Amino acid sequence: MMNYCDKIQYRILSVECAGFEEMVDTLLSGLPADEKILRLVFIGMPQSNEIYDLRRKIICEKVKAYFGEHCPSLSYVAQPPLRGALLLEIHSYKSDAKDAVYYRSVDGMPYVIVDNEEGRFLFGGGFQDDFLNKSIEAQSEAVFHQIDRLLIKEGFPINSIVRQWNYIERITESKDDYQNYQAFNDARAAFYEKTTWPEGYPAATGIGAHCGGIVVDLDAVILKNKNCSVLPIDNKLQVAAHAYSERVLAVSHKQKATPKFERAKLLSIEDKGLIYISGTAAIRGEESLKEVGLSRQLEITMENIAELIGNKGIVSMLRVYLKDKSFVQEAEQLMDAYKLSVPVSYMWADVCRDELLIEIEGIAKC
Repeated sequence: MMNYCDKIQYRILSVECAGFEEMVDTLLSGLPADEKILRLVFIGMPQSNEIYDLRRKIICEKVKAYFGEHCPSLSYVAQPPLRGALLLEIHSYKSDAKDAVYYRSVDGMPYVIVDNEEGRFLFGGGFQDDFLNKSIEAQSEAVFHQIDRLLIKEGFPINSIVRQWNYIERITESKDDYQNYQAFNDARAAFYEKTTWPEGYPAATGIGAHCGGIVVDLDAVILKNKNCSVLPIDNKLQVAAHAYSERVLAVSHKQKATPKFERAKLLSIEDKGLIYISGTAAIRGEESLKEVGLSRQLEITMENIAELIGNKGIVSMLRVYLKDKSFVQEAEQLMDAYKLSVPVSYMWADVCRDELLIEIEGIAKC
């Protein structure tokens, strides 16, 4: 019998360069017609925040026109795709009579609830503030207020978040000696401190974006069945990110907050599982592997992912973030050697540490 882990699907569509509205229309025309659309993530490269703002509005208008009152969670990430001019990542669901799927909005942002005998599953995204005028610190605080309002509205506790995607404009840059990533981490830590985390922090990605300020997407889960669980997955080859020493954290004008996420998170429903693989890089212990080149960093990154998913995990989708766009051909050749036969997207994006050349995240089923 199919359960939630079987029903949720992940796809990546791409389109070659054309007019922006035409590219959006082409991608929307490729959506699966027989599945409920839960999340759309458009990934492209505007040249400025002003152009980003204009294109984000175009995407919102076209998605609303396409779906009417059934808009999925929606975000636009300013990262140059390295294969195609505009990408669309799709999270969809093969619902049946046991599932109720609700399309709602908060503060004008659409989100989706899936409700069945196994649990309630929330898909939220596009949490964003005034990126044209506010600092990263102020945006981060505002975004977590938005998330809080959604969770309160739907009765999801903060610690029900199982997966979070955090896109941070110019992630490694600093203003007044306050690094953008550290500013985000400090705001996240303050939000997470409102509760306890008995099942561990969410799996998460913190990755650079070229425009758009702070953008956050998330999945949250409330389980109903005693045969279902959510558990953190540790990597014995790495120190947990939330346990990093101050030595590897960036300068902060506050007490330095560690990145509050687990290396991976396992959602188990009956005998099936879904593994949320956090953004993973060439880190052993808490130290980056420096000056070893892309090939070695990719190898260590994939070893870390293998450690997380174990022998039973089967990768369903991967995103590959490259610090230098010239790495894409080498990265594709190296990834092809793993013979995964799953959707893989390649983006040009800064990783959270300057010395890291690659980061990989994904979804696996078991």
